[in-house]
Parts: sequence; C-alpha cells; structure tokens
Amino acid sequence: MEMSQSVNQALGLIDKQLERIQSREIISSAEVSDLLLDIRLALMQSESVEKHPASAV
Repeated sequence: MEMSQSVNQALGLIDKQLERIQSREIISSAEVSDLLLDIRLALMQSESVEKHPASAV
C-alpha cells in the first residue's frame, strides 16, 4: 500500500465517522479513541507494507 493510499484510507475513516456523528451534540471519549486507533492502525499497516513488501508470487 502506498503512502497516498494509507492517507486516503485514513481520510475515509474520518469522513465515515464524521457523517455518523455529525448530528450529535456529545461524542464519547471511547468513540474518539476508537477512531484515532483505527487511523493509527491503518497508517501503521501501510508503513509495515512499505518496509516489507510482499515478494512476487
């Protein structure tokens, strides 16, 4: 996964969650933490793939 793909994936996660919580006045810290962890995981996975690309089959 290229870095631009991981950024796009992170932006997609953000956009999806913003749509879901847009009309709410209060958002729990657990929901914010989950979103941040999802973004962090997506970026870590892309970094791992860049460091260790899969060999051709």
